[in-house]
Amino acid sequence: MKRRNFIKLTGTGSMALATSFYISSGQENRKIKAALIGAGWYGMVISTAAIKAGDVEFIGVCDVDSDHLKTGADEIEKLQGSRPKTFKYYQEMLDMKDLDAVFIGTIPHWHALQFIDACKRGLHIYCEKPLSYDVAEGIAMVNAWKRAGNIVQIGFQRRQSMAFKKAKELIESGRIGEVRQIVAQIHYNPGQQDTRIQPPPPSLDWEEWCGPAPKLEYRPSIGHKAWRLEKEYGNGHLVDWGIHHIDIIRKIMGENMPSEFYTTGGIFVLKDQITTPDTLTAHMKFNKVPVVWQHRLWGNGDVTPEFKNGIFFYGEKGTIFAEDNKIIIFSAEKDLKREDISLPTPMMQDNHVRNFLDAVRAQNKNLVSCTPEDAFKSTATVQLAMISYYTDSVVRWDQTKNEIINNPEASKLLKREYRGKYVHP
Repeated sequence: MKRRNFIKLTGTGSMALATSFYISSGQENRKIKAALIGAGWYGMVISTAAIKAGDVEFIGVCDVDSDHLKTGADEIEKLQGSRPKTFKYYQEMLDMKDLDAVFIGTIPHWHALQFIDACKRGLHIYCEKPLSYDVAEGIAMVNAWKRAGNIVQIGFQRRQSMAFKKAKELIESGRIGEVRQIVAQIHYNPGQQDTRIQPPPPSLDWEEWCGPAPKLEYRPSIGHKAWRLEKEYGNGHLVDWGIHHIDIIRKIMGENMPSEFYTTGGIFVLKDQITTPDTLTAHMKFNKVPVVWQHRLWGNGDVTPEFKNGIFFYGEKGTIFAEDNKIIIFSAEKDLKREDISLPTPMMQDNHVRNFLDAVRAQNKNLVSCTPEDAFKSTATVQLAMISYYTDSVVRWDQTKNEIINNPEASKLLKREYRGKYVHP
């Protein structure tokens, strides 16, 4: 394949932690000095969780929207009692003295550059999902992490869910027999989108927000929070939200990546509203069991509301439906007798952030719940499923070589060229 050179993972194993990452005995009880890139909705969620965990001080916050920057700094000051220094450009913030860790809460097309720059500076990283916008970025990020040897947690917080942990336990105990098929779904209606082209808010530097991604004409439907259903920024519902279910399926079943993908769908109802499918079915051929993803962003989604968001594990002896806070076990008998088990995990996000901070304090990267290498597998899985959709073709993946097999058109979509001054890693 022509693209083999840039989509190979290096053979370098994870390095031992460099001495510069070690908090000396005289400082081991001091607060972790952290900085936040992206002070919008979810950036504030993860930074607030870190402050609540304790022994963390945010000394810097960065955002290209001046309103977000001020509001974020105000909120952090209120929570921790000291005001972080504010920055528009993250590169300047990463050079702050005594900085230990960075939290990345930006849109996915910025993740790779910010993540790799933080690795080069030896900083520990909490980065939101998805790991990257494209597959090649993800590989570059994994390689940067391996070279740096820093502690990194990727934001797949559903790994902390007690319900999903219970589902794994029941499946491994043989409660529903051999699992033969898995179906995951999240149906929801995003509502009317404001697609009117207009100037961006005065506080927002749209040029910097777009960064290495294509610079589209601004409209609210692709800006703050709404970018998830825009192809050039969020790449759609499966990549943004469905990725959580694909990740937890991998975790529960002990799977690597699928070897084959076939995805169909389209924009049937929300035409001229969004640029990614409002209707999608993705077939993923994992090693142990086939997985089907489906979503409908219109109508009622699922005729039974309690199943709109969750995962069905179909076994020979029964079925388990699992979601964030509960599982339902159905017998294989004709009466479909059910057993409901409520297992709420209200601190799921907080626990995931705390897990990262505990690893940093212990200087033990083996304590994190989701490494970049593991996150790459979940992220690339949904990216490859979307590549199948965009090319209307079966995509076969060689996980050893990290390349698509005998499909040149699909292979082209593994890497998106950066815009203007930006250089793809």
